[in-house]
Parts: sequence; structure tokens; C-alpha cells
Amino acid sequence: MKTVLKKLASFIITVLLVTLFVFLAFELIPGDAATFRLGTNATPEALERLREELGLNRPFFVRYFTWLYSFFFGDMGQSLSYGVSVRSMLASKLPITITLTLMSFVMIVALSVPLGVLTSKYEDRMWARSLDALGQVTMSIPPFFLGIIIMYVFGMIIHAFTPGGFVSWQTDPVRFIGYMFFPSVAIALPKAAMSAKLLRTSILSERKLDYVRTAYSRGNSTMDVLYRHVLKNAIIPVITFLGMTLADTVAGSLVIEQVFSIPGFGRLLISSISNRDYPVVQSIIAIIAMIVIVINLIVDIMYRFMDPRMRERS
Repeated sequence: MKTVLKKLASFIITVLLVTLFVFLAFELIPGDAATFRLGTNATPEALERLREELGLNRPFFVRYFTWLYSFFFGDMGQSLSYGVSVRSMLASKLPITITLTLMSFVMIVALSVPLGVLTSKYEDRMWARSLDALGQVTMSIPPFFLGIIIMYVFGMIIHAFTPGGFVSWQTDPVRFIGYMFFPSVAIALPKAAMSAKLLRTSILSERKLDYVRTAYSRGNSTMDVLYRHVLKNAIIPVITFLGMTLADTVAGSLVIEQVFSIPGFGRLLISSISNRDYPVVQSIIAIIAMIVIVINLIVDIMYRFMDPRMRERS
């Protein structure tokens, strides 16, 4: 319990630091929202009036804590470019990015665990070595480049989907999932290859330990030893890696959204940065950072409960 409280305290401090750095970053960028809205030919008096109206003249920490307080209570302010609430803008984009992230993660788990077990169980077979070599190549390909290849092959040659033909989940949920399948594959394949490689290495290492020989001496079959003893211990570092992968997938999905023209957080973030729409950018980055921090916190706590050595050390 004490360890969990320490992790929660660390979580709160990390969130405060991340949001502070996000807010500070836009303070250091030349220009502000008033200049962008009125243009460079605006008079100093007009700029001053707009800055006063937007609250840009207030001290930095006053603006930061005001924004932070409002953010945690669901009030993310108004978009400077569109004049609507940031919360309503993000509410329509969040399901798209979350769907892409979860579909990618499910694919990573569904591919990596069976492949890791099979390539370790049949490590001397030619096909297992070929899969391992293919995984080495796959994990070295950036997801955005893999997305371009998938879009060209499956979209323009095979015509399995229409590149840029995104369909909203509100309009047609089936076609929405069908379109999101291909960007999910682009995100999942490199991570699945890494996870499978890690699981394979972990299983091969566990098979050399004394408890495995003891399990065999008690008359257990190869399948029993692998699935009841070895896999249970070998999967622990993989679960930690999968947790970090899920956090990384949240951020990586923003880039893939640009490749496949998906109107999620990624496109909104890019356009808001170009328009100096600080409330939108700050909210998106803060939400993504908090999701990543929460995932890492959950994984860290799970790891301590799953690994008896960590509990004893605590």
C-alpha cells in the first residue's frame, strides 16, 4: 500500500511538471494568438485590446494555474481559431484516436504472444528461424513508412480500401472499423515483432533455469512445463513492455492519422499548432501525457503484484 501511495504521489508530480512544461513551451514560442488572429499589420492598440480580452496579459503562473484548475474540472477553454469550446472539439476526436490505439494494441497482443511461444518452442525449425528474421526486419520499419506501403499496396493496387475515404463511426460503424484496420496494422506490426522477440528470448532464458529441470523430473510433459511454469514467468517482462507499448501507441497513432487522413487528435493537433490555437494544443498534449503516465503507473503497480521478488523487495 505504501508503494502504491508513493506511485500516486509521483504521478501527481509528473502530471504537474508535464502540464507546466507544455504551458511554458508556448510561452517561449515567438508570436501569440492575438498576433495570429489580427495579423502582422494590426495596430499595437488593437493587439493590446485583444490580449487583454483573451487574458494573455496576466502573469504566467496566474494563467497556468487558472488553466490547470479549469482543465481538471473539464473546462478546457475556447478555441481561439473556431470560437467553440475545446471540450466539444476533442469529444468528437477522442473516440477515433482511442479506437485506433485499442485496435493496434489488440493486434500486438494477438500476434506477439503466439509467435513468441511458437518460435521459442520450435527454435531449431527453419520456419521458426525465418519468422524470427522477418521479425527483425519488421521491427526496424517505422510505422509511418509501413503505413505508406500498406496504403499503396492494399489501397491503390489491391483496392481493399479507399485511401483518404475515412468513414465516421457515427455514420457507419462497420466501415469505420474496416478503414481503421489498416492503420492499426501499420502501428501493430513493428511492436508485435518486438514483443514476440522479447517473449522468445525470455522463454529461452527461463528454460535453462533449475526449476524447469525439476518440473521435468516430476514427470511433467513439455507442454505442461512450457505453459504452466515457463510461460508464467517469462511473460512478466513482456507485460511490462506491452504496457509501455500501449503508451507509445497512443502517441504513435497521431502520426499514422496523418498518413491515412484520419480526423483524430493528430490532424487537430497539427492544424492547431499552425494556427497558434494554444488552448487546443495544450489540452491535447496534456490529455496524451496523462494517458501515458496513467498507463505506466498501472503497469508499474501490476508488475509489483505479479512478480513476487518485487513484493519481497518492497
